Amino acid sequence: MIKTTITPFDKKLDFPLTKKAITVLQINLGRRCNLACSHCHVEAGPKRTEELSPEICQQLVELIYKFPQIKIVDLTGGAPEMNYGFKSLVEAARENNKQVIVRSNLTIYFENGFDYLPNFFAKNQVKIVASLPCYLADNVDKMRGDGVFDASIKALQWLNKVGYAKQPNLTLDLVYNPQLPNSEKFSLTPDQAKLEQDYKQFLQEKFGIVFNNLFTITNLPVGRTKFHLERKKIYAPYLQFLESSFNSSTVEHLMCRDEISVDYLGNIYDCDFNQMMNLPAKNFDGEILTVKKLLEADNLDLIHQVQTAAYCYGCTAGSGSSCGGALL
Repeated sequence: MIKTTITPFDKKLDFPLTKKAITVLQINLGRRCNLACSHCHVEAGPKRTEELSPEICQQLVELIYKFPQIKIVDLTGGAPEMNYGFKSLVEAARENNKQVIVRSNLTIYFENGFDYLPNFFAKNQVKIVASLPCYLADNVDKMRGDGVFDASIKALQWLNKVGYAKQPNLTLDLVYNPQLPNSEKFSLTPDQAKLEQDYKQFLQEKFGIVFNNLFTITNLPVGRTKFHLERKKIYAPYLQFLESSFNSSTVEHLMCRDEISVDYLGNIYDCDFNQMMNLPAKNFDGEILTVKKLLEADNLDLIHQVQTAAYCYGCTAGSGSSCGGALL
């Protein structure tokens, strides 16, 4: 019998998905980006104008200074580098000895006014997590736009030149996303360790590029990916496929459990996907949280239970998927 409904994600779990102590502060600085990728769950692009305000930026800087329990400040977008407050947040985090992750599309370095970035990143020992959804040019350009592969290769060579993946404190990780499905022939991401070796061999032999780790990330049915699946009339079947691939061993390692995600308006979410689907985090009393409320409470750990939805199956399918790649 073919399954036609989706089990609510929380019903699939053996226990409530509760929050651990918050150690990761992920900030989406805004929707401005120099690219408009077909799989972007943020729906970012050159025509978007939403970004952090000076007021929210100052609150976030205060949060970084106030809470030693924050170990990682993870900056994303859009192209985070294009949005207000980027440099201020990097510098505040580094002054407080926190690891900074920047989720970079690489091509931004070639836009007018952004050629300072590779040296700025190296100076601040920023960990770069860069999108390169395939090591073949045609596949990358199909997902991200004409010429993006060539620009990405030049950017990676530039990062290697300033020491990335060659010095121990300069980490360069790449992200693989599968092509968006056009039919019900769905598949999970390939084995991360095996694909990493293929990437490393190809990029080293063809372009002399080295990097640290490859992260395989499942396309969650959110944002442009969701729109694509709906256009192809395979949104529900894709969710069913993800549910059928549910792996309970991934739940303990889900990124939403020890992070908070902040949008450019200062609202708090359990993860970036919930942020894009407007599913806010709530405190013990069911109250929606903001950065300002966390500061006033002098407490980051106000969330008891993670808000979940059907797309959470994307993070628990197979070996799992997170902003740090496979969970298992």
